[in-house]
Formats: sequence, structure tokens, C-alpha cells
Amino acid sequence: MEKGFTYILTNKNATILYVGATKNLKNRVDCHRNGTAAVFTKKYNATILIYFEEFADWSDAFQREKQLKNWHKDWKWNIAKLSNPELKDLYLNL
Repeated sequence: MEKGFTYILTNKNATILYVGATKNLKNRVDCHRNGTAAVFTKKYNATILIYFEEFADWSDAFQREKQLKNWHKDWKWNIAKLSNPELKDLYLNL
């Protein structure tokens, strides 16, 4: 089994949220930061990693992504703030 990650990005003003899933979190966030990933994150400059979950099986991470994408925006903010109250950029610790 290959591990996977579900993650949430925001912009510097914390006005938008982007939910994604990947097998390589550091590489994927690098792509978002370089503007070579999703069009949405490039358009809204969503480059700050505020939340992520690690899964032993990557397919579980992709299922979790689908679940989080269906959540209300407030619920997504709440889950991020529970583990990262100051919404610091977690990328710096990867």
C-alpha cells in the first residue's frame, strides 16, 4: 500500500479554501506554490497549507477529499482550526 494525504490550502487573506488529495504532499504543495497545479489555486493564490491528514492507503485519502469537498465552508475552517488554531503554514514543517 502507498500512503496518501488529504490537505486544505488557503490564500494569505484566508478568504478561500482548496481541498485536495495526493500521494506526495510536499511535491504537490510545491506545485501549487509554483503555479503548476490546479487552475483554482493559481487564480486565487492558494499556497498556504493549513491542514492535512495522512492515510496508510492513498485511496482512503482520495475518498476523504471527496467527503471534505462536500462539507460547508465553515466546517472546513473548523477542522483546520482544531489542529492549527493560528492557521500557520504547515508546509514549513514538511
